[in-house]
Amino acid sequence: MRIAIGGFCHESHTFVAQKTDWDQFVQPGGLPAMQRPATMIEALRPTSVASAGAIEEADRHGVTLAPLGWCFANPAGTVTRAAFERIAANLLSALSDALEEGPLDGVYLDLHGAMVSEDFSDAEGELLRRVRAIVGDALPLTVSLDPHANMTLAMCEMADALVPFRTYPHVDCRFAGGRAMAMLVERIRRGRPWAMAYRTPGYLTPITSQCTMVEPMAGVMAAREQHAAGTAELAWCFGFPYADFEGCSAAIAAWAETQEDADRAADGLLADIHAREPQFAGSVLEAPEAVAKAIREGGGGRPVVIADTQDNPGGGGHGDTTGLLAELIRQGAQEACFGLINDAEAAAACHAAGEGATVTLALGGKSDGAPLRVTGMVAKLADGRFTLTGPMGKGNPANLGRTALLRVGGVEIVVVSRKMQCHDQSVMTHLGVEPAAKRILAVKSSVHFRAHFQPIASQVIVAAAPGPVVADPATLPFTSLRKGLRLRPGDNRAFS
Repeated sequence: MRIAIGGFCHESHTFVAQKTDWDQFVQPGGLPAMQRPATMIEALRPTSVASAGAIEEADRHGVTLAPLGWCFANPAGTVTRAAFERIAANLLSALSDALEEGPLDGVYLDLHGAMVSEDFSDAEGELLRRVRAIVGDALPLTVSLDPHANMTLAMCEMADALVPFRTYPHVDCRFAGGRAMAMLVERIRRGRPWAMAYRTPGYLTPITSQCTMVEPMAGVMAAREQHAAGTAELAWCFGFPYADFEGCSAAIAAWAETQEDADRAADGLLADIHAREPQFAGSVLEAPEAVAKAIREGGGGRPVVIADTQDNPGGGGHGDTTGLLAELIRQGAQEACFGLINDAEAAAACHAAGEGATVTLALGGKSDGAPLRVTGMVAKLADGRFTLTGPMGKGNPANLGRTALLRVGGVEIVVVSRKMQCHDQSVMTHLGVEPAAKRILAVKSSVHFRAHFQPIASQVIVAAAPGPVVADPATLPFTSLRKGLRLRPGDNRAFS
């Protein structure tokens, strides 16, 4: 059995001004660099990405893999025309070469599901269309997805199955890739497709309410397990509510032996989701209140963790807004660590000054024009290269460029040259900081941080400070959503 394998992953925030270009796919922070076919398999094998699970499952079945290349860019603005066309051309050229070398039995793709390019609002749908144009409609094809995919009907109709991660934080990426590969092997052997049913809940949900570790999503995922009985796959994608196009939505897709079975599973899960709708509204604290609460209630041997949710690099934020950091400094927080500020100029200034030096910087604020003027001591310098150790990214190589630990009063700040969501303690430990020993940890993340930081926390506070990943997506100036989509749970007002 011979299967082509490739990946092209991006989550696009269409309201963010910074476009996502080729260079951001070449070397993302916190994930493997872009891989050509010759290097892809061995480079990804030890990592936590979905393709690594697919590779492992292929090995288990004795499958011969035809690598097409793989890349990932951290969430940001719309993918540029040049980047999309160049990466797609590389993948499709490799696919054509693989067909020249011999017959293919199937294709597995590692995609995100919420990519928007300058030309294609449903970029994964366009990529799948191009793949189908080369391999035809009959060749089996499966895809692993991030559950924040805006899983469109077009995507579902062009694949034999879509398999999203089950967790948020995403600690099961390898599982999803392995399951998608196992389903592909099964689809090849069975010789015919499954029936498919597609449903959408009809409203957007804030990403802070989508964490599978807590309600309401924990209950939804338990219900998904029950309704999945008798299906080949019951895909539940939460949607990415920062993409202004008609396909922006949470969605369900069920694949089963019969249409009746697929419909039953999709309808059953949809009913469970509707029953929990009011719980998806969520709530956050404004930054001053969040910091005051952390200072007041911190201590006792375990840190309070504050999530700087609205500048989450995992949702399209640039990782450089300073509202929460300024509040920590203003209120005199002690034994605190802030991870992280994406500011290559500030990191370079720290390196030029050297460890132990005192520097005055206009820190961060490159994305919103609101830097924070600080004077502090350069406590530690590093090259930003380390290996992630947490449940979500274990084994993934990080390359954040020149990095510095800057101490301003009682607050230590991790300053980096390349953005990354702060979901792994190694962001701090590679600079000699022990997160568990701090009173306060502030992280630029919405939910992913919970996988590695929540186990050491006395409590978690979700804070709203300036940033584009707004806690309430209904406040965004949408123009292109589908008519009738409601912008927040429990609200009868619909996009028109």
